[in-house]
Amino acid sequence: MPAQLILFPVPIGNDDPDVTIPSYNRELLNTCTTFIVEDERTARRNLKRMGYTALPLDQVELLELNEHTSPLDIVGYLDPITLHGRNVGLMSEAGLPCVADPGSLVTAEAQRRGIQVLPLVGPSSIMLALMASGFNGQNFAFNGYAPIKMRDRDALLKRLEVAIHRDNQTQIFIEAPYRNDQFLEYLAHQLQPITRICVATDLTLPTQYIRARLARQWLNDPPQLNKRPTIFLLYK
Repeated sequence: MPAQLILFPVPIGNDDPDVTIPSYNRELLNTCTTFIVEDERTARRNLKRMGYTALPLDQVELLELNEHTSPLDIVGYLDPITLHGRNVGLMSEAGLPCVADPGSLVTAEAQRRGIQVLPLVGPSSIMLALMASGFNGQNFAFNGYAPIKMRDRDALLKRLEVAIHRDNQTQIFIEAPYRNDQFLEYLAHQLQPITRICVATDLTLPTQYIRARLARQWLNDPPQLNKRPTIFLLYK
């Protein structure tokens, strides 16, 4: 089999890899000695808890991919595949590589160069939240972070609420964990009373909380979401 770029999901929330990562993935980890990662320290921790044994962790080649990485670096990151015939692994900080994650830049370069890309099964907080929400899973949009400026945020929310009720489209957001409580309060005030909000937090953890309610109902006894990873979903 030719060398390939392997997209390795990592655990979210729960530190036990048996809960979220198939054993097949962990076997494939040991076919790689080079990994493209967002943060070296987090990557080594994930490799350790997923049972990586091919090399001592301080000898594994870790290539950082973040806002400081240049396009030329990204091209060179695939050299172990094209020049040496060795697999390269790509790991995310957010569960699935390339979904709300800069890894898509590397995958796009691999596709341009005809390099085989192997995506693996793993946890996605976005998909887990959508599955449990009861909202439309056939027509949905992930919007990432809402704009910081209130005027832009209000305008976006109005446009998306039209899509919710006209097109039956679920809208999905994330927020910086320390702003979760404020964002939920904002949504509860700004959305139409007939629009529902699903809050999904601490996914895969014992403290997991997933609940869908009408917008105004969230103003009464809201959950404490501060610094807890949370997905917000909107639907009718």
